[in-house]
Amino acid sequence: MKPLEEDDAWGAPEFADEDLAFPANDDFTFGSGELEGSFDVDPLDQPFAETPLPDFDGAMADADAAQTFAFTPGGAVGDQPIPRIRVRACFDRPEIAHLLEQVAADRRLAKAEFTMEPGGIDAAIAHCASAPSPNLLILDTTATPTELLTKLDRLAEHVEEGSKVVIIGAANDIGLFRELMSRGVSEYLVPPLQPLQIMRAISALYVNPEKPFAGKVISVVGAKGGVGASTVAHNLSWMIAERFQANTTMVDLDLSFGTGALDFNQEPQQTVAEALLAPDRVDEVFLDRLLMRQTERLMLFCAPATLEREFEIDPEAFETVIDRVRRSAPFVVLDMPHVWTPWVRQTLLSTDEVVVVATPELASLRNAKNMIDRVKNARPHDAPPIVVLNMTGVAKRPEIPVKDFGDALGIEPSHVLPFEPQMFGMAANNGQMIGEMAPTSKTSIALEELAARLCGRQVAPKKKSSLIERFPMLKR
Repeated sequence: MKPLEEDDAWGAPEFADEDLAFPANDDFTFGSGELEGSFDVDPLDQPFAETPLPDFDGAMADADAAQTFAFTPGGAVGDQPIPRIRVRACFDRPEIAHLLEQVAADRRLAKAEFTMEPGGIDAAIAHCASAPSPNLLILDTTATPTELLTKLDRLAEHVEEGSKVVIIGAANDIGLFRELMSRGVSEYLVPPLQPLQIMRAISALYVNPEKPFAGKVISVVGAKGGVGASTVAHNLSWMIAERFQANTTMVDLDLSFGTGALDFNQEPQQTVAEALLAPDRVDEVFLDRLLMRQTERLMLFCAPATLEREFEIDPEAFETVIDRVRRSAPFVVLDMPHVWTPWVRQTLLSTDEVVVVATPELASLRNAKNMIDRVKNARPHDAPPIVVLNMTGVAKRPEIPVKDFGDALGIEPSHVLPFEPQMFGMAANNGQMIGEMAPTSKTSIALEELAARLCGRQVAPKKKSSLIERFPMLKR
């Protein structure tokens, strides 16, 4: 371990009340320092009503500002990626072991190497005495404060500099919290806990202080071809950028058949393929050169949309490029192709929100259910996918009723878009979005509500026009 430095201060949140603040102490090294106060009386036997441990969740910042972390389904910010680290969890309590198993299986720790063993701090001491220290130690303990600090002093003799420690303890005591922070412990948590709290604590420890921002990634995918998923993705991007004035990047990942450039009436000279073929080159300068500015707040990353070449892209390249793009805009909308490959599956499972677009037909229902079940099972700590039912009300076409469609999926469609081919066709031919061409249409209103939900905003109430405004000839 190393002395508590600036980047360790994530474990010591600041509070508005200066008397409750827990400032980091740079003069202390993990395992050193004198014990503040006496612990002759076991705090576990004492009530903690006088000074309860404060809530460490922190306040969410605005979507356009730099975010540190956020694991709030449906919120306006994105998950902070957890890097490729080695995590070792040593537990005393079976209920904490079950909690840590859920953490280890979550998509956010997909890159991490996560191992667990019983024995608490004693097991961690034995491991670190005979093997290299992991990047992160998660220690569950029921020890009293005095016993805990004694064991930590023994652990500090074997832990290498640079390793971080998160403790899940039993004593809800501010004096103990201060002492642990002064000794270099990164975070101290007390049950009851939820898996997201532990993941949030881990994520906060590995935020790059120079680039703490990570935008929210929204993937839009069709249950089958031709259901209008790309149209929804493009209009959703425009709505977030223009209606809610949030910087947004639309990424068209249908490399061979993408329609992003057509729908926005653009002729890109460079496309997302250049970034995917050289992901290591993707930085701010490279992105600025590739991205196209559609409006003041909307940037486009268009697909090449050509059959002259086949794109054999490493799945990790998609992950790298999306991660770089999300650090440049509060919101990133991915227009996903209708294929099921490893990179598509991994991208859907790793994004903050998944929007599934379907039509009220049997094949679409079957595919949507398979996709939603797969996503829900792999993301137990995330909000379920959002279902958009598109092209409803086609004349003379037998359709599955909306209620029956939702009952079969287990998810009620959040928005139902009517079949309006003339409006959509005219918008596509003009290179316009529905919100530009028909802002008061039912489709535009539904898309605006969807955008509001995804970016955590409120839809402004529509001003009702008077008869005089609608019929100027009545005005005298």
